[in-house]
Amino acid sequence: MFFRSLPRAASRISPARGLRLDGATINPNVKAAQYAVRGNVLERSMELERRMTAGEKLPFDKFVPCNIGNPHACLQSPLSFHREVLALCMSPSLAKHPNTFKSDVVERANRYTATLNGGVGAYSNSQGIQSVREEVAAYITERDGHPAYADRIFLTNGASEGVRTLLTCLLRQGRADGLLTPIPQYPLYSASLTLLGGTLVPYYLNEGSNWGVEMQNLRESLEFARSNGIEVRGIAVINPGNPTGNILSEDQVREIIQTAVEEKLVILADEVYQANIWKKGASFSSFKKVACDMGLTGKDGDDRLQLVSFHSTSKGFLGECGLRGGYMEVHGIGPEVRAELYKLASLSLCSNTVGQLATGLMINPPREGEPSYETYRKERDDILSSLERRSRMVHKALNELEGVTCNEAEGALYAFPRIRLSKRAKDVAEGKGLPGDEYYCLKMLDETGIILVPGSGFGQEDGTLHFRTTFLPAEDIMHDTIKRLAKAHAAFMDAHRD
Repeated sequence: MFFRSLPRAASRISPARGLRLDGATINPNVKAAQYAVRGNVLERSMELERRMTAGEKLPFDKFVPCNIGNPHACLQSPLSFHREVLALCMSPSLAKHPNTFKSDVVERANRYTATLNGGVGAYSNSQGIQSVREEVAAYITERDGHPAYADRIFLTNGASEGVRTLLTCLLRQGRADGLLTPIPQYPLYSASLTLLGGTLVPYYLNEGSNWGVEMQNLRESLEFARSNGIEVRGIAVINPGNPTGNILSEDQVREIIQTAVEEKLVILADEVYQANIWKKGASFSSFKKVACDMGLTGKDGDDRLQLVSFHSTSKGFLGECGLRGGYMEVHGIGPEVRAELYKLASLSLCSNTVGQLATGLMINPPREGEPSYETYRKERDDILSSLERRSRMVHKALNELEGVTCNEAEGALYAFPRIRLSKRAKDVAEGKGLPGDEYYCLKMLDETGIILVPGSGFGQEDGTLHFRTTFLPAEDIMHDTIKRLAKAHAAFMDAHRD
């Protein structure tokens, strides 16, 4: 393990001169990893912003960041109760002003700080603050009607850290390990697989059925990968979908679980948009709930289904991306692997304590009858109702554009329209060395300041082109954004007619 423990003969070998770290010597997996949400279009926007700041006149006077699910950057207001509790935890001396905060704010802050040995500035348990993990377990129990346990909860710096930690355990070095991944997918998965030396095994969502999972297609992808020497270790499922906005029915969740049991696949259930449900009559069914309904308890000794579920403070109606709060719950994962997960968590000592507290506040908000409840309820409902209006507004507007079709955003925070470009537009893009959708997004940026993400960054069926847009900008800004996009789109289509 250590250099001094190498065999004596090996120690006589004169090592080659060291290498500087540069583009040629960097880990090639790092160079190969791509994250489209912060890719070429965003880089171009930053260049344009520098030029605008320097005084250059552009065709627009402001940028509209529709490239990333970052609600507060789009002027969404924070929830009062949550921020006030965090303020008291960060600065306990504020509690000396009793008339400033409602009693339940002070009570919650006192309860949290009492469990923190040294306050938020001290390391917590590597798995996370015990009292917050107990809150998360109580939330899952109430949500699903089945028990959850604090020792199966890991608090993480956002859901992304949990996904990477789990993949680090799942993918073995020097082995052809793969992960079934939905296409289109959130590029956290493709980038993480590349970094860790894993293989992305695609299963394509059906755009014609509002991005539904086709189980036959999934099984064929699994068998094809195995026939080519890939050891498929698990399956990632994003529900509600990113970038597609689809919601899995309980029957679809059940089918995926049954396949995972039969094929011995670990399920990674990315459920960070569970509070963002827009389709009338639709509801969110967690993989944990459906699994327990099927009798797959996940208790020690019952590893028929191995499931890891992820949630985050970044989405829903909280939108606290910068606080980096989240958790993962392990189900059917035995004590030996849980110990290794704890070891991985301990390498970073702990996730940030403010994010941990934000996670507790997310899943344990004020209850009816408590002093802060009415304010919380109004703030929550205002955000959700506005998001629902914006989702419908964007869906309608996109479908009115020439050559564009867009499925309904049943949930999440995005629309993922398909765009049909002329041969001339595709030829121009090819001449610039760009995918057609990236060329389109760059042209929209140059003309409008609207930052979109090319569909090629998420994966898509061969022969199709898409882009992803959020509907997070405030409603008045969204109205203006739609008008600007429609005008620039029409000009683009006219300029590229065959």
